[in-house]
Amino acid sequence: MSKETILVVDDEEDLLEFISYNLSKEGYSVLTSENGREGLKLAREHKPDLILLDIMMPDITGIEVCRHLKQDSELKDTPVIFLTAKVDEKFEVQGLDLGADDYLSKPISTSKLKSRIKAVLRRYRNADKPEAVLHVHELMIDRDRYIVSDGSKEYNLPKKEFELLYYLASRKGKVLDRQTLLNEVWGNNIYVIDRTVDVHIRKIREKIGEDYIETVKGVGYRFRQ
Repeated sequence: MSKETILVVDDEEDLLEFISYNLSKEGYSVLTSENGREGLKLAREHKPDLILLDIMMPDITGIEVCRHLKQDSELKDTPVIFLTAKVDEKFEVQGLDLGADDYLSKPISTSKLKSRIKAVLRRYRNADKPEAVLHVHELMIDRDRYIVSDGSKEYNLPKKEFELLYYLASRKGKVLDRQTLLNEVWGNNIYVIDRTVDVHIRKIREKIGEDYIETVKGVGYRFRQ
């Protein structure tokens, strides 16, 4: 049974009880909060493994809570899944742009909730142990030898194209905004513009094909799950 701690922040008491019950049955340790300020306090005290965060709350919105989390050095890498009502759809891109990992639309499906949580936690566990060789779909990406192949052909990628591809592929399924890619691949002390990412993505696609890297309009890119 899983021992991860999940913090659920939502102003709907019935939904909190529903989610807490179902996640506890899965073996998770569950913390709950009915407002954003208390949610931030609990996050700082307990350092949960994942946060489920409602967007529309009366004191501070989930968007603001997420912004505070990503500015906190001890919490910035904590995965966040937004809970959204249909009227909140305009906030989904904004939330992903802030660094949230996924979102679930209300009413919440129990099976989808469990599946999404497992998928996000699995990505973060794997991210802690970078692999020398990635096997994703038809591609083999060898970080030590800077080799990319699909079994029948090797692709010659310059260093930054290779590093960008590896970074995306090692986090497949996760939406990554341009600024994150710039910081992680080029470094935050080097001045490059957002367009640099787009140009490198285009060049990678020209070499390995269009099917691997998806564009998430208004946000950034995602390696196909």
